[in-house]
Amino acid sequence: MTLRPAWACLVLGFLAAWPLATWAQSPIRIGNLDNRIAVQAGDSAPELLQLARPGGVAWQGAAAAALIGHADVAGREVPLHWRFDPDASRHGMDAASLVYEDRAVGLRLRWEWRARASHGPLEHAIRIENRSGHPVWLPLQPSLQVAWKIAAGQPLQQVWIDKGAGEPPPVGTHQVPIADGRDWRGTSSTFAHPRPGETREIIPWFLVRSEDAGVGGWYVGVEFSGRVAMTLKRKGARLESTVGLDPEPGPFRTRLAPGETFTTPTVFVGASDGDIDDTGNALRRWVREVLGDPSTLADAAYPLVTNNSWGSAMAIDEAQARRMIDDAKRLGFEMFHLDAGWFRAVGDWHADRKKFPRGVAALSDYAHRRGLKFGLWADWAQAGTSKGKGALDVADPEVRDWLTTDPPPGWKPTEFKGMTIDLGVPAAQAWAAGETDRLVREYHLDMLEHDGYVVAQGCDRDDHPHAPADPARIRRYRDDDFLWADGSNATDVSLHATRAYYAIQHALKRQHPGLLLEICNDGGRMVDFGSAAHGDYFSIVDSYDPLSNRQAFYDASHVLPPAMLETYVKAWPTPRIENFRYMLRSGMMGWFTVMIDTNGWTPAQHAAAAREIAFYQSTLRPLIRAADLYHVGPRPDGKGWDGTEYFDGVRDQGVVFAFHGSDPAPGVFRFRLRGLRAGHRYRVHFRDHSAPARVVDGRELMDVGLAVRLPTPRSSELVVIEGVR
Repeated sequence: MTLRPAWACLVLGFLAAWPLATWAQSPIRIGNLDNRIAVQAGDSAPELLQLARPGGVAWQGAAAAALIGHADVAGREVPLHWRFDPDASRHGMDAASLVYEDRAVGLRLRWEWRARASHGPLEHAIRIENRSGHPVWLPLQPSLQVAWKIAAGQPLQQVWIDKGAGEPPPVGTHQVPIADGRDWRGTSSTFAHPRPGETREIIPWFLVRSEDAGVGGWYVGVEFSGRVAMTLKRKGARLESTVGLDPEPGPFRTRLAPGETFTTPTVFVGASDGDIDDTGNALRRWVREVLGDPSTLADAAYPLVTNNSWGSAMAIDEAQARRMIDDAKRLGFEMFHLDAGWFRAVGDWHADRKKFPRGVAALSDYAHRRGLKFGLWADWAQAGTSKGKGALDVADPEVRDWLTTDPPPGWKPTEFKGMTIDLGVPAAQAWAAGETDRLVREYHLDMLEHDGYVVAQGCDRDDHPHAPADPARIRRYRDDDFLWADGSNATDVSLHATRAYYAIQHALKRQHPGLLLEICNDGGRMVDFGSAAHGDYFSIVDSYDPLSNRQAFYDASHVLPPAMLETYVKAWPTPRIENFRYMLRSGMMGWFTVMIDTNGWTPAQHAAAAREIAFYQSTLRPLIRAADLYHVGPRPDGKGWDGTEYFDGVRDQGVVFAFHGSDPAPGVFRFRLRGLRAGHRYRVHFRDHSAPARVVDGRELMDVGLAVRLPTPRSSELVVIEGVR
């Protein structure tokens, strides 16, 4: 997480105030080494004129930005008449803030762009300040609305990525032609339970790429974990997109008190050469540099090799956990992660003394004495029915006021799910901030994982800071015995709750330097760029078999740093040692967590796992941290071949993960590599000795490919590539 001030504290580089005539006559150009934009300050609205890579083909704007046209004041809908204020506006080489005012209502709007790094995309947000002495209700202001001029018949393709969520989707990585008349909509939230007739939720990002050589493409993403939506429409010679808070269900409105500022979710925009993997590599570097926590990335042991207790589910106890810690130490693991099953009850985040008689702190201290870090699972925004001291009890009048809906008579939580509190309520946020701080301090944590639903999906209360729901439109659901409400105010509910969640995560990082934060949220339901700025890694899917792990990683690794992408390795049938390595390696391409009691492994499996862990630490981890990633094989289907390449051009070395599925035919697969240098010679070494080592020209590896033969079904190979001087 980058600890940084809000947009209200934005520091603009090389600022200058220009007279009105100059603002009106000259486009304003800002950017960095990768991306440049030109904007225009119109009298009543700004306009994005152009987006391009330096020296590349530019995408030309076709319309001014659409600013909200009305507000609700004292129960009346009042039209807004925005006027450009050149005296308050600023711009420099890497940032611009164009200011518009409606003085009759007392609103000031800032349309802002900035480049926070010398490479990567540019960020954009809109801030609306209430400078009046009375509350104002605002309708939905999108973060970004663009319209590009395109040639009729120009072949374009859209790329977007589904979240892993409970289990990987059938497609996951979508590459779809953008035909005239196309009208696409993608959504993202923290819930991601598709209801009948709804599509999968997406990682909030998409790429438009031209199929014409030399034309390139552009992409946009949202840095927010609440309810957001993205649209893309092609209408003749126009390509239109709207990105920001989800207007559905609606109508959206949010209350702005005197002196308060509403800020749209930040979006990032970049031009691309159109290649999916090259675009992804540039974006992943930017996410690491701009959104990631610099102190985490400075630790050479990140990502950690972790042993997790969830293989035993809720049955875990202190004796088994200590045995697992002992064996984790012998195998070379670096952290023990105590998952669900340690607590007294949902909402009562204190040790179950029947299972953990010496408590969690004693177990954490034991792991530390054995040289391991210690992590803990908690569903800290969930309330239950426990009457224990310090418990979040739905029968407590204060807690009841924080709930998103009233529990029905006789309601009880499940083993590890309860009712979500609305973090947007200041008292609820304060409780959660204090409780998460207590967990870290009292239990001597190196890592805290949150699960469940920390950000409410909806709320039917009319006394919370969010907009009240229309009683006639409130819907209540029960999913896996989890009760929740949804209504016309759901987007405003998630807006307030997400901001409170970010503040809680930010405070934990500030109070506990070096603390790692894992974002689980019922598997990969919260994989987004806002979370990437407020946590250190994600659980990307809630299915843990080799195929699910590789499919979820294949998808998410197109846009997010692989070191942030955790897949859990569960116990799986491994009659042969080749199958055992296949199981482990299917979870080793990013953050590597094994949720198995390794004391049950055979001596041969112990020896193989120790070798794989040591190789991960010495060779794979440096590449996972910093190398470029290429999807050199097809998306895994569990039957045929798939593979991923890492290559570090600075060190001139890399590795290929090669997997052969259940197809009994051995065959040979050629992986056409990327990122190498033609004319350079490379030594390729097959770790399992499926072929002899040899020296090959880089051009051959890229044009002809790296041949891998694996005769055993469900087997794998790691091929190390090293430049020869």
